[in-house]
Amino acid sequence: MTTQTSAGGEHEHVEPRALRRDAAKNRQRLLDAAREVFADHGLDAGVEEIAQMAGVGVGTLYRRFPTKDALIAELVHEFMKQVITLASTAKTVREGRGLEQFVYALGEVQSANRGCLARIWSDESTAALRRQYRVLIADLLEDAATQGTIRADASVTDLDLLFWALRGIIETAGDHAPEAWRRHAAIHLAGLRPSAGKLPLPPVDEDVVARSRESLLQRGGDPDRRTEGDA
Repeated sequence: MTTQTSAGGEHEHVEPRALRRDAAKNRQRLLDAAREVFADHGLDAGVEEIAQMAGVGVGTLYRRFPTKDALIAELVHEFMKQVITLASTAKTVREGRGLEQFVYALGEVQSANRGCLARIWSDESTAALRRQYRVLIADLLEDAATQGTIRADASVTDLDLLFWALRGIIETAGDHAPEAWRRHAAIHLAGLRPSAGKLPLPPVDEDVVARSRESLLQRGGDPDRRTEGDA
């Protein structure tokens, strides 16, 4: 998968022609280097540093990705495809254990892509993949509730808030306590186990979650949008 820019400036994902072996290798090196550089220095990091870490020239980078934003968009798209694969795999786990497996798998993938997390959950080019993801986690939640591993009144939005919390821990503590998110995930999952007690409040509504995300973006909670058009 690669990224091209449409006439309207939007990034579209198209299947690349078969690349020469060295070209494909350079492309993957660039993506791996970008993931590491953005994790260490944020999305303001320059493409020169990415090219240097990948062991290629800046010209090679621009041949594969015409702008830095196109490179970020490709990382985001790869992330979401990986998430879909992980959720699909978790659905094959028996006895209602798939949801727990997915929570930890998603935490690991978020940790590996911590430099791009704000963009990952908001990029318009992956909207269809995010919808597919929500269907899959709803299925995982239903299976877990049916099998009695998760309380029956848990909702998809409870998982939204868990993943938001994990993102915050990964972004703020990743340099000093890269595994801290695992403890929080375990505590949260323990709280989702079946219990005779009632929860004090109903789950957050889907529309409220969507509006909360939009409010965050409008307040500048998605700083990587500053990279639009950067070269």
